[in-house]
Amino acid sequence: MKNLLLTLTLLFTFSINAQYAVMYAVDLNEGAEEDYLKLEAFWSEIHKEAIKQGSQNGWSVWKRTPKETDEANAPEYIIFDGFESEEKMNAGYNGTELAFQAYKGKMSRRSIQRMLDQTGSESKERRTYQLKGVAATILAGGDIKKGDKMSVNFMNKKTDDFENFETQVWKPVAEKNILAGNLRQWILVEAIGRSENAYSGWTHLAFNVQAENPGEWVGMSGFKWEKLWEGIESSRDMSEADELVCVYSMN
Repeated sequence: MKNLLLTLTLLFTFSINAQYAVMYAVDLNEGAEEDYLKLEAFWSEIHKEAIKQGSQNGWSVWKRTPKETDEANAPEYIIFDGFESEEKMNAGYNGTELAFQAYKGKMSRRSIQRMLDQTGSESKERRTYQLKGVAATILAGGDIKKGDKMSVNFMNKKTDDFENFETQVWKPVAEKNILAGNLRQWILVEAIGRSENAYSGWTHLAFNVQAENPGEWVGMSGFKWEKLWEGIESSRDMSEADELVCVYSMN
């Protein structure tokens, strides 16, 4: 499977309490990270206004930790826009209109428009994915905040019972480890749409919000578990995990 992605927002604290989200994988221009983060700081107030008005219900930005196996166009950042329904996700929001509302009396209209015009100039490419929540555990340890870490695995389902294996077999294991303090949250989402330039080869994503000081993983054993694990492995192909570090989060 291609080494991807990503371009984040269950708790789905996609920002991770949205049931739907648009995920953007951002491949930056060389040396553009500082300018990119300034733009996200600007957009944070726009998203705050969108959440206030009910156009969306979450937003988050995550920095992806590089890997030696990365391709040249691997993303540096992932953005999630969270929505409470598919209808609201498809409707989106008017960023320009919200920008002038959010920054009224704080910035000149010319300065606001300049920042809007610069959006996207810092990146070589943005790949877009529409996501639907399938299942999630509780989020332990409080809201997502800057510096929190999360791993993501890209999965390509091979059998019709894939989601049943994940939700009825693996989810209880994740819940045991949340109770043991080894994990904060597990989330499973399905890709229901993607832009023309987006990567294919995967159907689902699994997110694991990491605990600060995890102990020994609480697993299962025995004949029954071995057979269940065989079923899980045969139901999907799964990539090596990517690590994401939270930069912004609001909902």
